[in-house]
Amino acid sequence: MKTIYLAAVALAVAIIALSGCVTKDGPRMEVVDVTVSGSTTVMPLAEASAEEFNRIGNAYHVSVTGGGSGVGITNIAEGRSKIGMASREIKSSERERFQNGDKKFEEHLIAYDGICIAVSQLIYDSGVTSLSRDEARAIYNGEITNWMEVGGPDEEIYVVARELGSGTRDTFNEMVMGDLKAETPGIQTVGASNSEIKTAVTSSDHAIGYLGYNYVQSGPIRALAYDGVKPTIENITDGSYPLTRKLYFYTFGKPSPGAQAFIDFIRGPKGRAIAEENGYIPA
Repeated sequence: MKTIYLAAVALAVAIIALSGCVTKDGPRMEVVDVTVSGSTTVMPLAEASAEEFNRIGNAYHVSVTGGGSGVGITNIAEGRSKIGMASREIKSSERERFQNGDKKFEEHLIAYDGICIAVSQLIYDSGVTSLSRDEARAIYNGEITNWMEVGGPDEEIYVVARELGSGTRDTFNEMVMGDLKAETPGIQTVGASNSEIKTAVTSSDHAIGYLGYNYVQSGPIRALAYDGVKPTIENITDGSYPLTRKLYFYTFGKPSPGAQAFIDFIRGPKGRAIAEENGYIPA
């Protein structure tokens, strides 16, 4: 009888342990997963913040994946994520598709960023340190195809851009090309993330691409001045850099307790410090 009793106790403890309710230090609350997905511009900030948020220990565990702003927004609307990362505002088409009387998207501003038009060190050193809006637009329209036309070497321009669905691409098209759905026939390669754009630009001696501010802070890549204004923290913060934008967390309806806890963390003192350490500008 004693053996049966002890076996039953052991089984009960094992079941509790597997459910996450007990540790070597004693009972604790079950950890709830908070899934975050979306913009690859926001992703490094979310990942660094999640690492610290998870390290300090609480009732929630945050996991972060990319996919682009459109993916994050769709994921929260369809229940696959608790938080959607976006480097742009929600589109009217997304509101019309998903919102109803009971559920609406809620916006949480977390940081500021600048879209940087970047080139390799070689192109920068050759004299191409700035582009006007007209020049940038002409390059992506396919009207300017040689660096010599903007003061650089006699080399064909290799044009790189983000893929459809990217918040960075949407913002670039709207701010530079003048239309969210602008045709950009000059593009030769598209990248699925800021990291892919950076790799494409640094791997070529004659490429141009656009990506988030924090991605141009290291490596053999240089951000150009745009319309005569350099993308510095000061110029992005005061709005004088023309390609300044806001970065968001979105939730579909009221944030879950775990989502709210992570939003509060990333907007609090520790999150703001992490943002600055990783090249972002806290909101």
